[in-house]
Amino acid sequence: LLLLLGGSGSPGTTPRPRGPWPQEQGPEPEGGSWGRGRYEAVKKHLGAVDALSKQYWRYLACRVWQEGCEAQEKQQEEGLASPIPSWSFPLVGQDYLEILSAWYCSFGKCCETGDCRIINNITGLEADLSGQLHGQHLAKEVVVRAVRGFLQSPRPRKALVLSFHGWSGTGKNFVARMVAGHLYRDGLKSDCVKVFVSLLHFPHHNYVDSYKAQLQRQISETLQRCRQALLIFDEAEKLHSSLLDAIRPFMAQHHSQGQEDQQRPIFLFLSNLGGNTINEVALDFWRAGRAREEIPLELLEQRLRLELQEAAENSYAHSHLLRENLIDFVVPFLPLEYQHVKLCARDAFLARGLPYTEATLNEVAQMMVFVPKEEKLFSAQGCKSVSQRINYFLP
Repeated sequence: LLLLLGGSGSPGTTPRPRGPWPQEQGPEPEGGSWGRGRYEAVKKHLGAVDALSKQYWRYLACRVWQEGCEAQEKQQEEGLASPIPSWSFPLVGQDYLEILSAWYCSFGKCCETGDCRIINNITGLEADLSGQLHGQHLAKEVVVRAVRGFLQSPRPRKALVLSFHGWSGTGKNFVARMVAGHLYRDGLKSDCVKVFVSLLHFPHHNYVDSYKAQLQRQISETLQRCRQALLIFDEAEKLHSSLLDAIRPFMAQHHSQGQEDQQRPIFLFLSNLGGNTINEVALDFWRAGRAREEIPLELLEQRLRLELQEAAENSYAHSHLLRENLIDFVVPFLPLEYQHVKLCARDAFLARGLPYTEATLNEVAQMMVFVPKEEKLFSAQGCKSVSQRINYFLP
């Protein structure tokens, strides 16, 4: 009844704009009783719901469990089964079935692959990046633009590959988690998402051949399970070049003949490399009296690519990813300033439901270390330890 009379529907589902009731004659006065026309309309629609309940449940059960439905489908094809009556309510028919099916799937898996739990909420991703990611105008713009364009492309020629660069604590992991949370209903726990941390999963270079085989197998299994997979590589600068070469085929161009099950994986590489270059550019703009929002992406991306390509052997940048233009966007994360640390502290207090004052936020920010020594402009740890530092202010 809530779904029919204006409920919010299932998670991740946007209901269509609701038109006027067929028999509604105009707005009722506030506090007044329903008119006779509206009463009859509700009665009529509830009667239709009652008539449809058994047919719908049978249909929904067949969609979810796929058992014992062959006979019914055969009867429907032969025209022997009773047709489902039509009704005039806006949320009806296939839309109604899709909403309730998605609602059922929100509590558990309803298909063998992870694709049924893909939501691709780009609007929500853009809104959360704008409200929760502080001091990173370039990262906000590039990530949203790249992901939206890739998902809207009917036949992408290659995987989407984004490489995040910047100091620790500037938001690289935060953005990666946010992307996972808005593309998949289960976020990082989704079967379509794999996270690899170089020092955790590939700690010994002596076993690089074994790691290479394991990595290729896990990526292949994930791509077989999910048409749209998200592969995240944290501490990418510490990955052996052989491991990066092992995943190169999964990023390279592929020639599609119009298959509907075409794979479209997304790769995110998170690295601290290039952080000093990014900071130098940000400091130069500050010294020149220019706002950090004036820093163009082209300037930072060009300098980052040059630095990464000149890195030493067996490093992240020495692989062929950059040379072969497999990385679509090099995403710079700027160093965070005093006001950004205060915003991070505010978010930490709000996340834990704790009260705060402007003086408290200043105290948290003043506990951080700022560099360079003369200007003390950038937080050396970004916002990484802010959530722990608010423990000092708990009663």
